[in-house]
Amino acid sequence: MLSGTGWGALAGGAALTISGYALGYGEFAALGATCLLAVAVAVLWALPAPRLGAERRIAPGRVSRGDPAEGVVVLTNTGGRTRRGLRAVDRCGDRDVPVDVPALRPGAAHELRYPLPTARRGRVPMGPLRLERTDPLGLARRMRPYGAEDTLLVRPRICSLPVLPSGQAHHVEGPASDAADDGSLTFHALREYVLGDDLRRVHWRSTARTGTLMVRQMVDVSLPHTTLVLDGRRRAYASEDDFELAVDCAASVAYAAARSHFPVHLVGEAGPLLHTDGSGDDGEALLDALAVVRRSDLTSVAAAFEGRLGSGQGNNGTLVVVTGTGDARGLGAVDGVRGRFDRVTVVRAGADARSTRNGSGSGPGSDVPQLRVSSLDELLAGWRREAVR
Repeated sequence: MLSGTGWGALAGGAALTISGYALGYGEFAALGATCLLAVAVAVLWALPAPRLGAERRIAPGRVSRGDPAEGVVVLTNTGGRTRRGLRAVDRCGDRDVPVDVPALRPGAAHELRYPLPTARRGRVPMGPLRLERTDPLGLARRMRPYGAEDTLLVRPRICSLPVLPSGQAHHVEGPASDAADDGSLTFHALREYVLGDDLRRVHWRSTARTGTLMVRQMVDVSLPHTTLVLDGRRRAYASEDDFELAVDCAASVAYAAARSHFPVHLVGEAGPLLHTDGSGDDGEALLDALAVVRRSDLTSVAAAFEGRLGSGQGNNGTLVVVTGTGDARGLGAVDGVRGRFDRVTVVRAGADARSTRNGSGSGPGSDVPQLRVSSLDELLAGWRREAVR
């Protein structure tokens, strides 16, 4: 309850009082007693718990890196006395944000606004909000938590990119493989019912003939896929800022495809992260997923090209690999899967992108287009040139 100043006044007052009486210095004893009395009055001042209502919100709850966000607190004095000496303290990540509160008359409400940190991506835990009541000298304080914890989601910055055109026409009668994504437009085949299938797709004639519940498999065959590989290895980037730029580039590519309602397969250095089917708010889901991506200590990115990418199934779409200007170990696997995509592009992000070659390790072949960018503006310019090739 006592502040650092309060503990100092208490210790100093006790020392002055004792030494004053012991040595016969009345002035010292009087000064010490005054300090002790001030501490006692400060404790009595801060002791009553104020009757307040507090409502906190974050505006907005999702924000791009570097964009402004605010904490908004509405305080209402529900008691019968004017409250002074209040301060609101909100916990934002690993630091406190203090905000002074003016005097509140009975029944009065006051709105507090304060900026929130948005310099780095991620989930920033907020709260709980604390209200501190202190005496005029700052010797004692009483803290009381209000409300629940909340979260500010800081997402990557993006720029508006065009979608790279695919080089192959898609078969209008359906896919050549049973591994195509489920859809709603084109009939592909009949298959056995599995839990979760839409009962409106049950084919009753085949069900009666076989004795097994059969459903129609529908596909969306006209949507080109975008497969996006984000290299999150620590050694691939010279600095944290270079990695943030790479995430911004990946988010811009993914959001452009999702905005056009194209499926996106997002892959990290260790494997799949998220798959969207081109419907709903896929762009928002991709930005949310990329908001919490962190660097890893893996030594190679080759695992990203295994599984779905290395299974031999045709994707008929675009492969985009976003990495840094450092270690390119494992990127040679791009050559092994490039035949399964209409086009392949590698984005090398970093402050020294213009002067850096492939870096150490094995990179993709020289015939794979590589965009070296040191900012989102350079990504936009290079991407537009790539789109017209």
